[in-house]
Amino acid sequence: MATKLNKRAFEYAKNLISNGKCVQDEKDKWSEHQPSAEKENKFIEEHGISEYGKWYLGIEDEEDENSKGHYKFPYGNFDIVHRCGLLAAESRAGQYKHIDIENAIAHLHGMLDK
Repeated sequence: MATKLNKRAFEYAKNLISNGKCVQDEKDKWSEHQPSAEKENKFIEEHGISEYGKWYLGIEDEEDENSKGHYKFPYGNFDIVHRCGLLAAESRAGQYKHIDIENAIAHLHGMLDK
């Protein structure tokens, strides 16, 4: 399976950060801030899978694009970008050697630090 950068989500995240829709939370808070499966399902029901995908910086190209499994590396809670979500995603991207995703996340993290 090949996971690649979700460019649409990257642009969406940059826009959210530029508009102040982000939080500088602590690194280890992602488990508390990450949307639950129930919240994910409700979001998809209300907004569709395409909107859901804008909150995930990776795309698994061998998964059905109409499934949650198609999207990897979440960075927010469907309202705002979370620093802790970016850090968690950056760590996992590095672990699995997804360099394009890791670099994109580092860029977003840099935007948060400005």
